[in-house]
Amino acid sequence: MSHQEKIVLIGAGSLQFGLGSAGNILASEVLKGATICLHDINEKALDLAYQACQSAIDERNLDFTLESTTNRPEALNKATFIINSIEVTPRFELWDQDYEIPRKFGNKQIFGENGGPGGFFHALRIIPPILEICADIKKICPKALFINFSNPMSRICLAIKRKFPSLKMIGLCHEYQGHVFFLSKILKTPLSNLDIIAGGLNHFGVILDVKYSDTGKDAYPDVRKKGLNFFKSLKILDGINVTKFILKNYGYLPYTTDSHFGEYIHWAWEIADMEGVRRFKESYMELIDYESKRIIKLIKRGKGARLVKPDNENAIPIIEGVITDSNHEEASVNIPNDDIFTNLPRDLVVECPVIVNKDGVHGVKFGEYPKGLAALLRNQASVQDLVVEAILTKSKEIALQALLADPVVDSQSQAEKILEEMLRVQADYIHLD
Repeated sequence: MSHQEKIVLIGAGSLQFGLGSAGNILASEVLKGATICLHDINEKALDLAYQACQSAIDERNLDFTLESTTNRPEALNKATFIINSIEVTPRFELWDQDYEIPRKFGNKQIFGENGGPGGFFHALRIIPPILEICADIKKICPKALFINFSNPMSRICLAIKRKFPSLKMIGLCHEYQGHVFFLSKILKTPLSNLDIIAGGLNHFGVILDVKYSDTGKDAYPDVRKKGLNFFKSLKILDGINVTKFILKNYGYLPYTTDSHFGEYIHWAWEIADMEGVRRFKESYMELIDYESKRIIKLIKRGKGARLVKPDNENAIPIIEGVITDSNHEEASVNIPNDDIFTNLPRDLVVECPVIVNKDGVHGVKFGEYPKGLAALLRNQASVQDLVVEAILTKSKEIALQALLADPVVDSQSQAEKILEEMLRVQADYIHLD
């Protein structure tokens, strides 16, 4: 059915991403006959991904063509869908700098990946190479749909929207899928019996509405009544203190834990389990390192095919929906706001439910975001506006303004010291005038 489709995986040498994404494609009936192109600038890692994926195709006798190249224009030639998950290396060493250097100057950010000063420097590093990819897409395959998994999601997608407004682009994150199951446990009913609407910003969103499917009854009164007791007995490595605070004081349940949600809030450090968040960050790094080494060993032993299996990411269902004109709903996708939430800026990239069909993805209009939470999101909208502007103009002056606007930054002197130190330490990765 899909002999004309070419799906490019950019960053395929990141083996967890590359093998999981390929596994989803190979399991698709709709995509039979498609070409999968693996692309990465790391030739050794790319070769390992190719070995595993080709073994899976051969062993299962599947009708797919597999390509592999370090040449991006070659990879993008005739592409119809592009899935991106790149990181600037050395990823974890740079993340440690994002986290530790602001804190050295007294900053109280709690995670440093997507929000706060750490998220800012992450954005300064990763957005320019992603914009270079998008520039090639505009020249080589302008009708292709670009699907981004890289963080910081909201800032990357906003930069793409502003630099290349006609490029078809969405952002995907598994945070919603990973935490919405709390509702089932709180309400003691199967997740299939709940109609859920969620949204906000990536890693900074809440369950906006929840109803019992069988009765149509509003379930949020039960969530508010039972949720706090449920969370009292729940142990999660990076903590749910911020989650409990938001539910108690704002009346809405976040669909992520403290490490992410708290990144955007200046008072989160006072509530969050800071040591828990640190341990989560360290254990996450250790897990990724362990899994990478395990995967490499298995591929070198000729057992890579078993690693090429579907994961829970939803890029392929969206691609299938575009191809088949399915008109189905996806619960959580990052797209420009365009009045999906009427009291948030129109060009802010929001996370929300969408309808998928042959014309792409279309946000489900919600109306006003809850006022108290909308105030927090508008803070971030202002910060993201300046972050993207600093990157697009390569302006050190605007970069300082972005830090000074960030509610997680405590003072003018702190902002200046953080900026100077980070630009010195990461001079090979960040270039401002």
